[in-house]
Amino acid sequence: MKRFYPVILLVLSLSLAVSADAQISKADLRILKGKEDTLANYSRFLIMDSMTAGRMISDSIFTRSLVRALQVKNSFYYPFDSVMGVSKLYAPDSTFRIFTWNLQFDDYYPRQKGAIQFRTADGSLKLKPLQDVSEFTEQPEDSLRDRMHWIGAVYYNIIKTEFNGKKYYTLFGFDPNGVRSSKKWIDVMTFDDKQEPMFGGPLFSYAQDSVKRKPAHRISLEYKKDARVLLNYVPDLNMILVDHLVSENDEPENAWTMIPDGDNEAYKWENGKWLHVDKAFDFQIDMNNVDPYLGKPPMGDPILDRKGNTNEEKLQQKSDKNKSTEKKPVTPPVKKKPQ
Repeated sequence: MKRFYPVILLVLSLSLAVSADAQISKADLRILKGKEDTLANYSRFLIMDSMTAGRMISDSIFTRSLVRALQVKNSFYYPFDSVMGVSKLYAPDSTFRIFTWNLQFDDYYPRQKGAIQFRTADGSLKLKPLQDVSEFTEQPEDSLRDRMHWIGAVYYNIIKTEFNGKKYYTLFGFDPNGVRSSKKWIDVMTFDDKQEPMFGGPLFSYAQDSVKRKPAHRISLEYKKDARVLLNYVPDLNMILVDHLVSENDEPENAWTMIPDGDNEAYKWENGKWLHVDKAFDFQIDMNNVDPYLGKPPMGDPILDRKGNTNEEKLQQKSDKNKSTEKKPVTPPVKKKPQ
């Protein structure tokens, strides 16, 4: 079933599009298209304006305009596809969608904004804003948080898992962080008895690691600015893959020096937790007395050893073998004279 994950997403997108046409009246659809144009303009100014004050004003107008647009009946089904720079992720079960975006004050100070819109039976608006408090948090990996104490990120993927009848929505997000480093996050969202979203929990287990450590409430990966780092769920493997990072100049205490080394860690869902796997791919290259870069590439039967000396016995064997397999010259047939 996991192989058809992209197909399922495509079917979900198409079903939402069909639902939009079926659920939203023509009059409301015209209103939403007009509001989408406004949102698209301000989302562009939010990113492209060269002045901090301009970006802040655009963010303020964008936020108010978004709320007004979502107040239109059945707006949940409207995709806002032309609003660029803003993440709009539907839950895999279509019970909610989450909007997230970034407000960059300067090279050193970004803040993420967000809101969760719930699907309602009558098409009315049920919206829960998110408040980013990352700048006031010293240990974000060790706490369960409500929506007003959110560790901000712009989400690029969401998956759903279940255990004992409870639903867990795992979110994958990006944070520009600072001038020298960026961050990626894995966070898990659940809902309490009052249907309030809660973020985190001791859901990332290291029970199988050789070095034991306490469970984490969320995962943070900080790395060198503009490095390409993988942190995402891979359906074909049914696991979260994470690039293993090392310092490019042997300064692991400085996160801005961390880059991928080609290895991968992983997390797999077991018994209601994401269980850490130290090595995602358990294969090794035999590096004993061989080239440190090539390992042991496929080779024939060499005459020379590694020091360049000729193996006379092997040379004679090959010579004898070649002689025994040599073909005798073929004598061309004698042409008969025509009678």
